[in-house]
Amino acid sequence: MKRMSTAFDSSRVPPTPSAVEPDTPAGAGGQPLADTLRSALLDSRNRWRELVSLTADFAFETDVWGRFVFLWPDPALGWPAATLLGQPAELLLAEADGVIGFNPFRTTSAVRRRRAWLKRPDGSGICLTFAAAPLADSEGRIIGSRGLGQDTTEQDSYDAAMAAALRRGEVLDHILRCMRREVLAPKMMEGVLTSLATAVGAEGVAVLDVLGDASRPAVLYQTGSSLSATLHTALSLLQCDNTDPQVAMAPDGRKVLVCSSQTRFAEQTGLALWRIPGGRDWDSEERVMVSSATAIVRVILDHDTIQREMARQARTDPLTGLLNRRAFMEEMGRRLDRLDREGLPGTLMFADLDCFKQFNDALGHEAGDMVLCVAATLLRDAVRPGDLVARLGGDEFAMWLDGADDLAAAERAEHLRLAAPRTLAAVAEGSGLELTMSIGIATRWPSRGEDIETVLHRADQAMYQVKRSGRGHWLVAHPENT
Repeated sequence: MKRMSTAFDSSRVPPTPSAVEPDTPAGAGGQPLADTLRSALLDSRNRWRELVSLTADFAFETDVWGRFVFLWPDPALGWPAATLLGQPAELLLAEADGVIGFNPFRTTSAVRRRRAWLKRPDGSGICLTFAAAPLADSEGRIIGSRGLGQDTTEQDSYDAAMAAALRRGEVLDHILRCMRREVLAPKMMEGVLTSLATAVGAEGVAVLDVLGDASRPAVLYQTGSSLSATLHTALSLLQCDNTDPQVAMAPDGRKVLVCSSQTRFAEQTGLALWRIPGGRDWDSEERVMVSSATAIVRVILDHDTIQREMARQARTDPLTGLLNRRAFMEEMGRRLDRLDREGLPGTLMFADLDCFKQFNDALGHEAGDMVLCVAATLLRDAVRPGDLVARLGGDEFAMWLDGADDLAAAERAEHLRLAAPRTLAAVAEGSGLELTMSIGIATRWPSRGEDIETVLHRADQAMYQVKRSGRGHWLVAHPENT
């Protein structure tokens, strides 16, 4: 085995006699005793070195001042032994997570399986598990330390990764439990964001619409405080089109972490978190956790979109996109309460397409569906955006005008009387039929306290009176006509 001359202090090796004195006792095999002892010492040292090489990656001994007096192997952890001998052993200590932990070079009692991080020459760290003990003189005073270290960097990294994965799994399980307790998407999101903020120590969390427009706010969901101070920074990061977690500092010193996402319905969204000014940086584990949480947020957003679409379909006519009868009646009832509180009237208009059955029988359902869609567009364009328009069934439509009286409704009805034949003629071309509208109007005054059914009946009767009197015009149902 190679002799490590630079790693040993020669003063610790007993001097070897240059010659055997005549009266030196003989050892085994007739050898002089001094030669026998020296051979045994060298053999013992070689055995010790072999054992150390089998069980350790690093061996050391320090003196009373904590300086290296012995190192093995050479080089040791990439350091030439000659450069370290006589130097303070603490020079090798490295920080782990910003803290210098256990110092194996100054032990006051025997220790085993204690980990410490040391430096390599290139500045990288290496984790060793030490067995070390203090050295004492004849009076029991500590004069140094010696120990063996085994490289456990890979195992330590593996253990840290496993611990982080377990913690991340526990957090995500908790988030999922909070989500499963709810049915509606907003409550699901509230539970997820609150749990995530607590887990990573965030001041607040928000789900943002990266491509927000007038029809949809930029902030979809949020929890915590101070979003306004970080919103511009978060949106700027999300618009960089990077799917990896990104960090930046807001103008007021808040540290922002974002992770972008795209839902299955092609909505560009992102998850944003922030810490109070002067808070700690976002570490790699927290970035991974936020990335995983973003996937959960994406599922909730998809769920929310599906819920909203299902609700829309339950309230709308699938052919025309107008409200269906049930949704129209529910919404009209809510509006009556408000109009009564404000002392305002409301007007109901019933519209029926004339000659539609004959047209549908002659040209088929596809042509009939086209007529219904054109009629729906006519009615929607004839009223204000906040008014209600519904298809009640077949070729019957209804409109509710908030705050309007019968005079305002009559103006709209006259517009429809003139516009409907012209517009529908292009669809009915070749059928030999003229498609017109018969419209009945009923105004509800708050002082009369009419219920919905009464107003509906008056408007319906006015519309049928138009049908019986020639079609293609409108009629206002006054209370005395009912």
